[in-house]
Amino acid sequence: MRSRVGPRHARQPVPTLLRGIYLPRSMDAGAFAMTTYGIPLLVLATTNSASLTGLAFALEWVPRLGAFAVAGAMVDRHGTARVLRMASMLRAAVVVAAALALPRMEAGLATTVAVMLLAASTGVLTEFSYIAAETAGGIASRQAGDRAHRVQSVLLGIDQVGTLAGPAVAGLLLERTGAAGMLVTIAVFSLLACALAPRQYATRAETPLPVLAGLRTGWTTLRALPALGWLVCGLTLSNLAVGLLQAAAPVIVVKEFGHSSADVGLIWSVAAVASLLTVAVCRRAIDRWGLWPVGALSATVAASACLAVSLTHTYTAYLVLIAVLMAGEGGMTVVLRTLRSHLIPQQVFGATLSTTILLLLLPFPLAGVLVATVPAALLGHVITACAVLQALGLLTAFARLRTLPGLRARLA
Repeated sequence: MRSRVGPRHARQPVPTLLRGIYLPRSMDAGAFAMTTYGIPLLVLATTNSASLTGLAFALEWVPRLGAFAVAGAMVDRHGTARVLRMASMLRAAVVVAAALALPRMEAGLATTVAVMLLAASTGVLTEFSYIAAETAGGIASRQAGDRAHRVQSVLLGIDQVGTLAGPAVAGLLLERTGAAGMLVTIAVFSLLACALAPRQYATRAETPLPVLAGLRTGWTTLRALPALGWLVCGLTLSNLAVGLLQAAAPVIVVKEFGHSSADVGLIWSVAAVASLLTVAVCRRAIDRWGLWPVGALSATVAASACLAVSLTHTYTAYLVLIAVLMAGEGGMTVVLRTLRSHLIPQQVFGATLSTTILLLLLPFPLAGVLVATVPAALLGHVITACAVLQALGLLTAFARLRTLPGLRARLA
């Protein structure tokens, strides 16, 4: 990797992909997965309330969306290394403080408020570190040229390995050691991400935009890229169904199926294995058949599995269908990441990346609100409605992508 940030920075040693991208990303992915899937389990274990679990899921994601308004511009302004280090260090401090405080609190309002604040604060910090790591990966993909999808496949594989181990480890630690063990483990991954980020983690913009202008710049760039816009639109609708399943999983598995918190983590770990295998297959499939056929097939698999999830009433069938759904999502994610690494101009990559991820994650807090307000007996009907919306959104997006002028060579 070769830096383009000026003479002072050019004299610094440039890291390899392994040292500069993959290792820090691996540590951050571990912390990300344990935070995302472990905190709602902690809330359910602490409060024993399905409504508060859904509310915590929403509170975990709403601050993340707010963070995206500035995170990309901060990365463009200060560089990926500085943002990654600061976010990881603060996340470690927050979870260690919670690990020390929660065992000393009596069950009640104080504990509920503490775990809700923990969900919100870790959500913000996790997204800052994720944007920094993802921006570095986008730059590496751009420099890889025609092999960009291979770099993105490795990055997505790292994310899926984190998702494979994170939920299962979080659920197991919560069940065996309580909140402290899970939170300390998140802190360890965060500190490793901070320590492994090299001095020259990735380039930063020579003329960075003002922080608050980043979201507007990203939106303008996205509107000028119709292929990326249609794909983001379809995946946003898809994420409403995925988010609803994530938010409802603790309630469905623990309350309806009568299984443990470790079994909730097992679902997402098995799903990560399926997604990881799909990513490996997609890398070779894209080489042979192109982006569009792989993306369209992945969308079909994901939509079909999601429609079937609402009809199942056993833990085993639920686990298998979630795995198939996430396998389809993994294939579509490879397509999305490859396309945006080719299309987004480097000088506004961080801001545009933040905008696209902001749009993709908007459904997640809505999913938490749905779980908090809809009676558990009616969640199946809501999942069915979201699955239908997902299928229609993906069908429209990929049909539009196929007909856009000038993209046939890139997508074929």
